[in-house]
Formats: sequence, C-alpha cells, structure tokens
Amino acid sequence: MGKEKGEDFALVGGAVINKRIRVGLAGNPNSGKTTLFNELTGSHQKVGNWPGVTVEVKTGTIYYEDYEIELTDLPGTYSISTISNEERIARDYILDYCPDIIIQVVEGPNIERNLYLTTQLIELEVPLILALNMYDEVKEKGIKIRTKKLSALLGMPVIPTVGKRGKGVKRLLEAVAKLAGHSHKPKKPVKINYGHEYEGHIDELIRMMNHPEYREPAYPSRWLALGLIEGDDYISARMHLSDEDRKRVMDKATGIRNHLTNLYHIDPKEYIADQRYGFVSGALKETFKHRPQEGLSVTHRIDDILTNRILGLPILFFLMWLLFQATFGLGQYPVGWIEAGIGFLSGLVSSIFPTGPVKDLLVDGLIGGVGSVIVFLPNILILFLGISILEDSGYMARAAFVTDRVMHALGLHGKSFVPMVMGFGCSVPAIMATRMLESRRDRLLTMLIIPLMSCSARLPIYILFAGTFFPNHAGNIIFGLYLFGIFCALVIGRLFSSLFFHRGYSPFVMELPSYRMPTARSIVFHMWHRVRIYLKKMGGIILVGSLLLWFLGAYPKPPDKSGSPMISDNGTVVESGEGLQKSSKLEFAFIGQLGRLIEPTVQPLGFDWKMGVSLLSGFVAKEVVVSSMGVLYSAENHQSSLLQNALVKSGITPLVAVAFMVFSLLYTPCLATVGAIFRESGSKKWTALSIIYQSSLAWLAAFVIYQGGKVLGLG
Repeated sequence: MGKEKGEDFALVGGAVINKRIRVGLAGNPNSGKTTLFNELTGSHQKVGNWPGVTVEVKTGTIYYEDYEIELTDLPGTYSISTISNEERIARDYILDYCPDIIIQVVEGPNIERNLYLTTQLIELEVPLILALNMYDEVKEKGIKIRTKKLSALLGMPVIPTVGKRGKGVKRLLEAVAKLAGHSHKPKKPVKINYGHEYEGHIDELIRMMNHPEYREPAYPSRWLALGLIEGDDYISARMHLSDEDRKRVMDKATGIRNHLTNLYHIDPKEYIADQRYGFVSGALKETFKHRPQEGLSVTHRIDDILTNRILGLPILFFLMWLLFQATFGLGQYPVGWIEAGIGFLSGLVSSIFPTGPVKDLLVDGLIGGVGSVIVFLPNILILFLGISILEDSGYMARAAFVTDRVMHALGLHGKSFVPMVMGFGCSVPAIMATRMLESRRDRLLTMLIIPLMSCSARLPIYILFAGTFFPNHAGNIIFGLYLFGIFCALVIGRLFSSLFFHRGYSPFVMELPSYRMPTARSIVFHMWHRVRIYLKKMGGIILVGSLLLWFLGAYPKPPDKSGSPMISDNGTVVESGEGLQKSSKLEFAFIGQLGRLIEPTVQPLGFDWKMGVSLLSGFVAKEVVVSSMGVLYSAENHQSSLLQNALVKSGITPLVAVAFMVFSLLYTPCLATVGAIFRESGSKKWTALSIIYQSSLAWLAAFVIYQGGKVLGLG
C-alpha cells in the first residue's frame, strides 16, 4: 500500500538498520499533541500542502541515534471514520504514506475517551506507541495508571509524557528506535473480539477478499471487513477490485449487515463502537484507579464563572479589551526605540550616499517603506502573546462555548467561532480551519464572514492612525474597531444565512479541555510561529511593494530643463527646476496619475489621492498600506522624521482617520485571502461575492461615517 517501507538503509556496525523512519503523530484535539510535536522537533519544522486537498500539514525532522525521523503532525481527531476532513486526512496518511510507526498522544486525565481512537488504529495494523501525555495532571487528580500492565493489554509501548515540559521525550524516542530497529521482539498485535457471530462473518469476508481472484492485498483485510460490515462507503471505494468483483463483495457485505441488524436489533456500526468501548473499559478496569476527590475540580469551579450564562460574554469582552489595551499601551515604548533606530539608520545612509536616485531609493523606498511597518512589530508580538496565552490555557474553547448562543443568530454554532478567532491572527489559516466544520453550508458561511474579523496585518494601520489622532484613547479605539468588525460579521452572516443558506445549522458539542498553566516555551514558540509570517512579509511582499511604490513615485521625472513653468491637471502653475516640490513631483509621476484616476471614488470618504493609492496597494497585503504611506508622505515632507507628523501636516482630520480605519477593517484583507476562499470554496461565484460585498460594505461604512460626521459638525 502506498510507498514501500525501508527505502534508505545503511550498514552500521555490521548490521543493516533502517536509517530513515516515517512517524505520524495522532491524537484527540486538546491532547497536547502539537505541544509534544513542537517539543520533539523544535525549529526543524516545515509546513507543506497535503496533496489533493490543500491542507497544510506540519512535518519535522528529528535525529536520534542512527535514525533520521520524519515526524508528521496529523490533525486532531476523535476517530478515523469519515465524518470530518480531519478524520479522512489522518486515515489517508496512514493508508497512503505508510508510516513506519504511529505515536498516538493520549490525554492522560481523559484516557478512556482517547483510547477509542487506539482501537481503530490497532485494526489498521500499523506499529503503535502510546504517549500517555499530561501525566503530571494524572498524578495531581489522584489517578493511578499501571502503564506496564496497560502496555501488555494493548500490545504496544505506553510511555508517560509531559509534553509542555519535555518529560518522557527521550523514552518516546527510544521506543521509536526499538520498534524501527526491531532490537526487541515486537508485541503480538491485540485483536478486539466482536463476538462469535460477528467474528464468523468477519472471517468470511476476509477469506473472500484474500481469494486469489479478488487480488486485495493493499490494506489490512480485517479493517476492510469491519468497514464493509459498518457500511462505510469510503472502504468500498478503497478496494482494488473490478466492478463485477466489487459488486459481489458489496452484496455479500450488505447481506451480512442486514442479517446482523435483524439478529441483534442494533445497527452494526453502533454495535462495533460499543464493543470497542467495551474493550477500552475492560483494559482500564485492570490498569486504572481514580482516587475520589472532595468537591469540584479547579476546572469546574473556574467554568462556573467563565462559562456562566450571564457573565460569560462580558468576561470575554473584558479580556479582549485588556488585550488591546496592552497591545497599544505596552507596545508604544519599544516602538519608540525602533523608530529612533530607523531614524538613525536613515540619517546614516543619507550622510553616506550623495544626492541622487540611489539615496532616494534607500532612504525613501527601502527604509521609509519597510521601516514604517516594522516599527509595529512590538505591538504584533504583544497581540500574539495574549492570543497564545488564551489558547494554551484552555480559555479559547470557552470563548467558542459562550458565543454559541450568539452564533445561532447566524444559523451557525460555536464551532464556527474557532476559525473566526483565528482570523484575528491571519485570515488565510482561519479560512483553512473551516474544514473542521462538517457541512459545506457552515464552511461557506463561515469563510465569507471571517475576513471581517480584523487580522493582525491591519493592526499597524490602526496603531498609526489611532496613535496619531487619538493618542489618549488609542487602545479603546482599536478595541472598538475589533468589536465593530465582529458586529458586521454577525449582521452579514445573518443576512447571508437568510438569502443563501436556508437550511439550519449542524448539531455541535464543544469539548472543554482542562485549564492548564501555559509554559513559557510553548507561548514563545506559538508567538514566534505567527510573528515569523509577519517578518517574512517584511523581506518579501512589503519590501517589493515599497520599492515599487518608490519607483512609481519617482518616475517619470517632470520636464524641468527648460526652466519654464508647468501646468498641472488642475490648472495651477508649478515651478520647474530646483523649486519643484516633492508633492508636485509625485503628481506628475506614475503614482500621481494613478491617484488622480481613483481620486473621485475616495473623495466622498474624505480621502486624498495618496490615501486612495495606499488602500489600493492594500489589496496585495494590508501591511503595504502603511509602507505605502511611509513612501508617499515622507516624499512630501522629508524633513518629518515620523510618519505621524506627516499625516497631521497633510490635513487629515480625526473624522477622516476613523473613516480610513473602518474602510481598512472591512475591505478585502489581501490577495492571499481571496486565493484561500477560492481554494476552499472551489467556486468563483462565492469568491467574487466575498470581494464585492466587502469592498461595497467598506465604502458605504466610510461614507456614512465621514458624511454623517460632517453633518453633525465633527469634520
């Protein structure tokens, strides 16, 4: 099946050993699987697309003893049935990529629920190692697990681990090396007994599929037989049979399924699930002992407050408000230091290079463009720090739970809130996360409103304008913008639900993991993973965009050799030669021509042509809006060391600033988001709707704010 194992071999000490091992990391959501993956692989990670379904999958490389271990972090899943995309992806990896070993990460305090997945992995006949994670919590809760006995009953190594602290990692790698090198006698695989009647029919199907005329050697026969009895269409599609042979096998399986249903008065799928849970229960009766604790657990006591029907939402909003206050308040100090460094660098470059295109390119294009965005890196760090703490502590699941009632107004449920919260970081992975939703209706509706959740790329715009025009209330202004984005998402979601998605939402049960104290290592790792994307944009799209904008603003040069006056488009006389101001030069350049072209569409919003061009560049990436302003406005007033001063001197008012921030909040986040919506929806129609409604909503909201403000005398 799939690739052949043991592709790379080397001779070490006279013995042939497998030098490269493929290992999959499986487990339930909230089992600490990804934390353990990060602990094992460190910085040796890469993210690739899963072939055929455009799913991002993390792989990491570990070097242990004589082995190079390729570790793949599979999506969190409760089973490997075919209900959700995550389940299909995990199962396809095992069947098609043929890992040498699967490490299943089990949440120790909730071991019984986690072991159901183990029973399914056993039937796929892949070598298994059980990582009994969060073992510190097992001890704290008075639970005793006889790991050696459990290992014997399951037929696999059972290794206690504490992923967030790196405990048990070495023993886990030792177990991988032993299984791969066969340095000890492998344990006999466990066989789950489904009763005399079922076992007889399972054997009957196995004999039929193993008959030479059927030629079905690709997948484990027992797993195939069980799937056929359960009526799993995915299994039948996987069988390598001719149409005639497939029909004969399927007819046989249908007859067996009907017979067993009539005999036991229960659907075979439910019966098989019950037997698996019975196997798990029997194994734990011999190995698991829980010492009763008095009173409620800490998690239950905290949940009584945080998930309270009345207090839950106010607490959520308070935590969000606190996060944005910290994002601006604490971030302004390192921002000042970075600004000083950029000013020093700009002055140094100006003193080294003579006046000319090279100096302008470096100072106005490179330093002015990229520097105007990188100064907001501390704010981005603080925002991601807060989000990482909320995620790692277990609160983010509670946020989805308390918003479940609100999401019902959209015809959705709390599970949709999870990718929406991810949208605060970046819209692209948030849209990809809609795969966790079971129905296409839920996925489409959620991905259409995710772009209204303000991503981190917009944060530099808010900080720039709020810090410039509302310095004493910047945190509150930014918090208000995020709330306004959520409000718009609710309104648009309800509208689209009524217009395009009439069917109700799917039923949903949210798992609430235990609260945990986040570790510094885990928080820093998650924060750095997100910030790294931001920094990559600095050296990529923002750098290229800044240099392109500089070029468009610098060329073509206005004719000034004759010394005669020039007439601009609005009829004013512009002096030539040395007296020509940089703002006038911009108007004659490509950027000015583009600005005049789009100016009629942004004038009703109170924006000048430079603001219009900056917003247009934001279709590529929102960070480019600020870098565009850094190029355009510093070009007008090069004596100003800060972009904030240049914006104030340009005549922008607080009312215009609010309209500009709201427009930036609501219009299409970036081309990458558009591409993600197209890939995930597979529809040009839904992608076009996303672009059109967001741009229209942004223009309308900014128009109402600016024109309404003028009527009220706020302009």
